[in-house]
Amino acid sequence: MHTSSEALDIGERTFIDQVIAGRAGHPGALLGVLEAVQDHNRRKYLPLEVLRYIAAKTGTPLSRVYSVATFYSLFNLDPQGDHTITICSGTACHILGSRNLLQSLRLDLGVDTDGAEEDRVRLTTADGRFTIRTVACFGQCTLAPVVEVDHRICGHVNERTLQREIRTLEGERE
Repeated sequence: MHTSSEALDIGERTFIDQVIAGRAGHPGALLGVLEAVQDHNRRKYLPLEVLRYIAAKTGTPLSRVYSVATFYSLFNLDPQGDHTITICSGTACHILGSRNLLQSLRLDLGVDTDGAEEDRVRLTTADGRFTIRTVACFGQCTLAPVVEVDHRICGHVNERTLQREIRTLEGERE
């Protein structure tokens, strides 16, 4: 069985070591470390071997590192798509059709929930191009329904405007 340091290449270990050293002693250091390491990852996620390495290097129990990584919706434990589409499922957005937007998007991109609960969806297309997520609320209720496309808030979204956003993103690869 490989230890966490054997599973990571020297470049990954060096980067993580530098991030940990730069945040040592600061409030919320673990959050900052996890965020920087995830942002550095090409697929924007935290593999288990990375969590193990961070735990070992910071002297933090793995259960605590894992608990933080799973508590905050900002963190991903699975590889993310090139583009992220996040649909708000808050009350205002739900009433104005966000559930229909989610269902339409899943059909358009060919992803299934595989039994995932509708109130917390995280799905990535087979080709790795798109990740679909839901959040409880963006706090942009006056713009409902709200969809975030690659960290850009879009308000008053309907199926047609969402399809246009997707076509624009699909056109980027050509």
